[in-house]
Amino acid sequence: MERIRLAAIIPMEEGYALMHRKDVLKNPTLQEYYVFPGGGQEGNETFEQGTIREVKEEFGIDVKIIKKMYEEYSELFKQKTIYYLCEYVSGKFGTGTGPEFSNDPKYISSGKYIPEIIKREDIEKIPLMPPEIKEKFVKDIKNKII
Repeated sequence: MERIRLAAIIPMEEGYALMHRKDVLKNPTLQEYYVFPGGGQEGNETFEQGTIREVKEEFGIDVKIIKKMYEEYSELFKQKTIYYLCEYVSGKFGTGTGPEFSNDPKYISSGKYIPEIIKREDIEKIPLMPPEIKEKFVKDIKNKII
């Protein structure tokens, strides 16, 4: 059975809320990069509920789903990722309390998780993963879709 990963695209303060990953020991070829916040679907939650929960865990903010933007499949991870455009509703950015912030030893090889807001004009300059989604995202920013 394939794993479902849910991810959020959150416009905030002239930019986008992303998770900066640093010192990722389990990935020797790419130890620093950015990803859209998100994670696996849990239990019987809908994709939308899972996306909202993951954003709350990782960033400490509440969001509202606007629409589904992208979908991609990773053969390497045997997982499908669904990306939703979200709208910030409330909460203080950077106050997430998810397991990745717990200093749990099982997360050591995953490196640091640093919530950041990256300015719209800087998105092209950062290593945003995965590359095929970055390409679509940058195009959508230029075309003012996002």
